[in-house]
Amino acid sequence: MSDFEAVIGLEVHVQIKTASKMFTRVATGYGEPPNTLTDPTVLALPGALPVLNKAALDAIIKTGLMLDCEIAHVTRWDRKNYFYPDSPKNYQLSQYDQPVCRHGAVEIELPGSSLAVMGEHKKIELTRIHLEEDVGKLNHETNDSLIDYNRAGTPLMEIVTEPVIRSADEAFAFLTSLRQSLIYAGISDCDMEKGQMRCDANISIRRVGETKLGTKVELKNLNSISYVRDGIVTEIKRQINVVTSGGTIVQETRLYDGETGRSASMRSKEMAHDYRYFPDPDLMPVRIDAEWKARLVAELPEAPFAKQRRFIEAFTLPYSAASVLVRDRTLADFFEATVKLGAKPVAAANWITNDLLRELTAAKETVGSPLAGASPSASKLADPQPSESKITPTHIAGLVALLEQGAVSSSQAKEIFAEMFQTGEQAAAVADRKGLKQSSDTGQLEGWCATAIANDAKTADQVRGGNLKAINALKGAVMKLSAGKANPKLVDEILKKQLGV
Repeated sequence: MSDFEAVIGLEVHVQIKTASKMFTRVATGYGEPPNTLTDPTVLALPGALPVLNKAALDAIIKTGLMLDCEIAHVTRWDRKNYFYPDSPKNYQLSQYDQPVCRHGAVEIELPGSSLAVMGEHKKIELTRIHLEEDVGKLNHETNDSLIDYNRAGTPLMEIVTEPVIRSADEAFAFLTSLRQSLIYAGISDCDMEKGQMRCDANISIRRVGETKLGTKVELKNLNSISYVRDGIVTEIKRQINVVTSGGTIVQETRLYDGETGRSASMRSKEMAHDYRYFPDPDLMPVRIDAEWKARLVAELPEAPFAKQRRFIEAFTLPYSAASVLVRDRTLADFFEATVKLGAKPVAAANWITNDLLRELTAAKETVGSPLAGASPSASKLADPQPSESKITPTHIAGLVALLEQGAVSSSQAKEIFAEMFQTGEQAAAVADRKGLKQSSDTGQLEGWCATAIANDAKTADQVRGGNLKAINALKGAVMKLSAGKANPKLVDEILKKQLGV
């Protein structure tokens, strides 16, 4: 690979989360009985005419604004002509020369040297984002291929990158970042298992130092982000082997099998003119004015990487904690709601990213979206998420407060958290009910310290003689006398005072 470099461009299809389809009022959905989400427009019956879905237009404009794209003043629809059984019209309503969005970029983060170290950030430039309708789904059986048109007509964005991606890791980072941004904004759930996000990769190689693009191969059937990465690695190796063996790369489309890690030729690669694009006569062009864009800008959430930078700078969080929190917008909002209740940011982040996430994963639960106004990044776009867990920001803030006050020890806090997670009881109530609060009664602590010193005169003399580490043995004795309820910080102060050190 050292003599070659890869040139990669991605074409990402994302289903937009709308209640109805792109050109008809028929509902969208997944897992419904085959061919039940159809009507004359979906099935292209004679006389049926398309009507634009404004919610889908809003969504693609929001996506373009979020990714710093140029939004077209006027956009229109074209017919992309091809015959395939999953396309009931024998053409697809798409966009060719006047897409909604041009240019823009997706910010990515490459893996750091460790999980605690921020990786390199860079921007992957986009060529365009256009809006079209999805096609149906072919289900291949032993002797038959059956067509389900439930998916046909679902609003679909195609996001096309410039050929600027140079590795499988960059492609993986691009898809991860894009998916996160679209979920943040409520544009799509991007569930690749449900076909809500699909990716084709155009891959070529060239000698290092060359500027001319090589012959590209399109890789399809990449139905997970990991398969995209693995498929690109496999295709780069295949092309290098072909070239170094004296062969020639053929422009084609190949299917990648993620289970075997192999690809096979599917067909020769089509060119744009093969589709005979022409303007759709049934749909009028759409004008997108400044007022429309301004309304949508106001609804956009804070971008994930902007939120990550703010968490690190404003809350002095370590990169590891900030990066975990911003992966899930609901979790990030949960954290900010906890801090707003007065919890120390670093302590709150530690409890959320370690203890809470561990228990949520084990219980297969999620936390809900905080109440409106709890987070500065709250957006009208995101669907309110009901909580499956009994834990709320108030629980974490209360527990952090007990620790800050020295009312409980770290081990006691762990016990309180476990009880809160199971019962939903607040931290202070659990501590009182189970008798877990530490004693800060000075008179009582002085008595325990005096007893510990009297019972272990040898250790006390060692401390007086300058061996300050030996005081830990006396602290342990005090904790035993108090049944673990003595405030360790006060115990340390009182022992030192009584020992004269």
